[in-house]
Amino acid sequence: MTSVTIPNSVKCIGQSAFKGCSGLLSIIIPNSVTYIDYGAFSECYGLTSVTIGNSVTSIGEFAFADCKNLTTITIPNSVTSIGTAAFQKCSSLISVLLGNNLASIAPSAFWDCNNLSSINIPNSVTSIGNHAFYGCKRLTSIIIPNSVMSIGVQVFSGCNDLTSVSYLCSPTSIGKDIFKDCDNIKEVTLDCDKVPSNIFSRT
Repeated sequence: MTSVTIPNSVKCIGQSAFKGCSGLLSIIIPNSVTYIDYGAFSECYGLTSVTIGNSVTSIGEFAFADCKNLTTITIPNSVTSIGTAAFQKCSSLISVLLGNNLASIAPSAFWDCNNLSSINIPNSVTSIGNHAFYGCKRLTSIIIPNSVMSIGVQVFSGCNDLTSVSYLCSPTSIGKDIFKDCDNIKEVTLDCDKVPSNIFSRT
């Protein structure tokens, strides 16, 4: 299967609906869809283009995991949550644009997207889960806005090309080793009430 048309009558794309459809090249998710379920498009190795309709509010766990040829993704403003490992191991993913109403980025959401070089964290985000951007080796800069109240363990660990960090928040909960093995950080901008213990240890 190389293409599929999802009609405007569809409200939800179910669990593993298109999992492993390695010949699928592109997908347009219509504005009628509000939820993309667990693993809906995971392991679609040939998928290069995804258009997410502006009624989707939640992207489920592993929804696009292992889509190895996906290069860019735009998350519409309707989306409020991105599930665990939703884009894990999308190894060709270069650029991600997150919508302005996103509240949470779940653990491992972009884990091992090792070519990801550009991502924005909007001011709406309040929590970033464990290992959310772990191993994103090509990420060069990151701004953590003041809206973020919770940061998990090793969120940016292994981001080897990270050189610039703007840390603008004072979270009530913060994990260990956020920037572990980020050996090339050269510039840090702080605007916070407290610099957390060990946040830049061994960087």
